[in-house]
Amino acid sequence: MSADGPAEPVVPGKDGTPRARAPVRAGRNLPAALGVGVALGALAIVTLFTVKATFLIYLAAAIAVALWELSRALGARDIGLPLVPVAVGGTAAIVLAYWWGERALVTCVAITMIVILAWRLPGGTVGYLRDVTAGAFALIYLPLMAGFASLMLAAPDGSRRTLLFLILGVCSDIGGYATGVLIGRHLMVPTISPKKTWEGFGGSALACLVAGAVALPLLLHGAAWQGLLIGAAALVAATLGDLTESMIKRDLQIKDMGSVLPGHGGVLDRIDSLALAAPVVWLLLLAFIPVAGQG
Repeated sequence: MSADGPAEPVVPGKDGTPRARAPVRAGRNLPAALGVGVALGALAIVTLFTVKATFLIYLAAAIAVALWELSRALGARDIGLPLVPVAVGGTAAIVLAYWWGERALVTCVAITMIVILAWRLPGGTVGYLRDVTAGAFALIYLPLMAGFASLMLAAPDGSRRTLLFLILGVCSDIGGYATGVLIGRHLMVPTISPKKTWEGFGGSALACLVAGAVALPLLLHGAAWQGLLIGAAALVAATLGDLTESMIKRDLQIKDMGSVLPGHGGVLDRIDSLALAAPVVWLLLLAFIPVAGQG
């Protein structure tokens, strides 16, 4: 989700650069947002460190709800997302990635794409390319990205790898939001996100770098410099995830993808940064801390 709070009306600075008039202020129900965030984090930790395979249920459920939200948003613009094959095939890809690895993930995504092409055939020629393209986008944007979280989880130390990934995503959001609310003035890309500021990005960067440098040695016995690199890469991917979802919402002319999470919006609003960070963190962890049988 957007890491910064809502910005004040944009005014040009002396150099013509758009900037906010004053530090942004919190625009969400903070008690509700905090309570939901703590509950989601607690559930993740419980599943990761009891029977870690149960985290797949948590992950698949989140992706399924996010796909439903995306389907509703696209439907409002007469784009028919083939939800059933994307959701079923996506869930299978997430589960098979955990049990059988990268090849199963890629194969399942490819087969799901074939099913999407066939599923839409009875709907006629009008809008066929539009709808199957939406299905391909949704499949790659959510289930495929989530599959890399499954690959992280599958490692013998997968609970700790996945926890590191979640910590980085949360730090990007919280660091950016807190800094943006307190001192955010200069908007990054006001045409895409009226909330994201350069000060908030700096807060996200600081939080991700510190989290990576501290958490990687503690959780996986890696080097602090490796944690810094993973934190920096996660920051870039998470920020791109925020901006990408903001661009989608601007295109669809909606404020939030949903309202199932009080104080946060929809599930997709919550996991947008995590989705794009998953393959990046998985790859760097695989490079720095190899897993037997992978790579």
